[in-house]
Formats: sequence, structure tokens, C-alpha cells
Amino acid sequence: MYKFNRLFKLKALGLAALSLLSSTTHAAGFALQNQNASGNGNAFAGAAASAEDAGVLVFNPAGMAYLPAGHSLAIAGTILRRSVEFADTGTTPMPSFALGGQGGDGGSTSLMPAAYYAYAITPRLRVGLGLSPTFGNETGFDDNFAGRFLGTFASIRQINLNPALAYRLNDVVSLGIGLNYVHSKVEFHQMVPVAAATQRRAVLQGDDDAWGYNLGAMFQFSPGTRVGLAYRSRIKLHLEGQQAIQDVLRRPVNASMETPDNLSLALHQRLNARWDLLADVTWTNWRSIKTINAVSTTTGLPVAVLNYNFRDTYRVGIGANYQLDEAWKLRVGTAYDKTPVPSAADRTMTLPDADRTWLSFGARYTLSPQGSLDMGYSHIFFKQVSATRSIALGGAFSQTLRGQFDTSADLLSMQYNHNF
Repeated sequence: MYKFNRLFKLKALGLAALSLLSSTTHAAGFALQNQNASGNGNAFAGAAASAEDAGVLVFNPAGMAYLPAGHSLAIAGTILRRSVEFADTGTTPMPSFALGGQGGDGGSTSLMPAAYYAYAITPRLRVGLGLSPTFGNETGFDDNFAGRFLGTFASIRQINLNPALAYRLNDVVSLGIGLNYVHSKVEFHQMVPVAAATQRRAVLQGDDDAWGYNLGAMFQFSPGTRVGLAYRSRIKLHLEGQQAIQDVLRRPVNASMETPDNLSLALHQRLNARWDLLADVTWTNWRSIKTINAVSTTTGLPVAVLNYNFRDTYRVGIGANYQLDEAWKLRVGTAYDKTPVPSAADRTMTLPDADRTWLSFGARYTLSPQGSLDMGYSHIFFKQVSATRSIALGGAFSQTLRGQFDTSADLLSMQYNHNF
């Protein structure tokens, strides 16, 4: 019996490393679109061609060239409420363990602050600085979740410091460049069977700092027509931390992963004195996430090589602004985002991503010639998706989770803008 328990425990440790890093990769692959409140009101349609406030530098640094002379400041906050519900459709229980329940609501409520500043050094040259979360997620299910051996909790937090420059070459062309210094921190939990009818919580933690860049160009083809082109680079992370299994193991681990690059083409079209039309299409290079190598820091040996086969995706958005009067500008927008998850077998428990559709409303209220207030609200409809995820310890100790996920999200944003 001792030899069986020891063998079972060793296999469980290897499984913990594999499945925890599986969640790490999947969760870190999803970007936060909501970088400011003015864009939230349009579902961020045309964000790379708009230049209404200092927040433009995160979408297209060239847009700073269109801001007023002097100083421009934007301070924003977004409350994100996300709901994730699981419905079992035939999960096979792990032998010697009860199947478990639906896991409760795996979503959470988060506050995401952001701040941006731009300054006109000369009429043609602008400098700016942005601070915002670029990647993030938090998902947590109950400990008796039917999928607890595949993951119960994930937290991904990434903050981005983005200094930038913009230069207006002439009346038509403006160029921009920015650096991105990011700090990323991840934490994942799952239950691990360490013996027959005995399970323990496994925790993986890691963090890293890394650099990237973003580039942009804006073209003012006429007084009413502006086109923006923006690129954000990949950022390669070398996460270092530890893996711990309650009462069993604690050891250092590391893993490399890469956030994808993306390219956005956007339009801001003035239709008349009251109406503006906004549109964009964005390509994201999710195929940069194909495999993840997990390595023991102590031995230098690979723990697992994980295959994901992520696919490239696109996002399209369209929106409009209506100038109601001198004080109020009203906003509306919609967008469609494609998920990079290729199949039900690749969908993890801690971030069960799906195709999504945005519906957004917002407004700007002008307080004075120097100050304004933006408000934005979005509801995101996620397509109902299935998951068929397997886990195996060898022999009879395996499980296949089968179920459906229903996800939705609400974003409420506020932003204060000040020019001086």
C-alpha cells in the first residue's frame, strides 16, 4: 500500500505542474481592452484613430499630436463584473472521489484604474506617460467543483508603464512610439489527488518584469477624415516562482510565455457638425502561444511540454458620437471579438474564453473649457461554449470533464480629463 501511495503521489506532482501551467498559459493570453472610459462608450471602436484625451497614447501614441497645447491629463477607473457559470453535461468522476458540484459563480468584481499624461514640448512634438492594466483576469470556483482537479482559481495581473513620443510631420502625417515596461504576477490553484480518497490544494505562483514597445501613425486626409494604424509588440515573460502542494511539496519553478502582438486599423470620420462615425479592425497574433515549457528551477529538467494550438483572431468594431449640445456628447458602439481557443478540448476551467459581442453606451460632459467627464457602460455577451478537458494520472486514475460555460460581463467606467 505504501508503494502504491508513493507512486500515486509522484504522478500527482507531475500532473500538478502540467495542469497548473496549462491554466497559466490560457489565462495570460487574454488582453484587457478597457483602457479608458471615453473608449468604453463606443466599445473602443476606432480607438486607434480617436484623439479626444491623453488616453489615446495606449491605443496609438501618434494621437498625442492632436491633443491641445500644454498639459493633458486623463484619470480613469473601470468596475468590471464578470459572471462565469458551469453546467455539467456528463463529467466522469475521478476514481475514489466524489464528483463534486457546479462550482458556483466563477466570476468576480474588479476595479481597474488607469492614468495618462501628455505634454506639448513644441507645436509638433508631444511626450506622454500612461499607466494601465493590459492583461488580467480572476476566476474562482468552489473547492468541491467537479473540475477541481483541472483548476479552481486563477489570478493574472499585469500593469503597464508606457512612456511615449509623438511627432507631427506635416498637416497629414503624425508618428508615435512608446516603450512598455510591464510587471506580471500570476497565481493558480487546483486540487491534486495524492492518495486514494485524499486530495490536497496545489498552488503555482510566479512573476516577472519585461519590456515591449508600441508604434503608431495617424493620417489626417481631410478635416473630417482621420485614419490610425497602431502596432503593439509581443512581450516575452520568464515567470519565476514556486509550486506548493499542501503538506507534500514546495519547490521553485519557472516558465516562459509570450503575450501576442497586435495590429489595428481605425477610422474616425466626421459626418457633419453633430455626428462622428468610428470603426476599427484589429488582428492579434495568438498563434504565438503554441507550446509552453515548464521547467524545475532546481534540476533544470522540463516538467512538461504543453500544446495549445492557439489561432490568430480578429476584432471588428463600429460606433458613433452625437454632439447633443455644447455640454453633452453621446456615444454608442458595438464590437465582435473572436476567441483564440480552437476547441472544447483546449478550453480550461479557470478562463473558459468564448466569442463575444459588445454593446456599449456613454457620454462626455464638458465641465469647463479645461475639464470634462466621461462615462461609459458596456455589456459583453459571450457565446455559450462547451469544454471537454481530460486529466490522467495513469492506470484508472483519470477524469474527463464535460460541461458548458455561460459567461457575461459588465463594465462601468468614469474618467476625468483636464487640459492646462
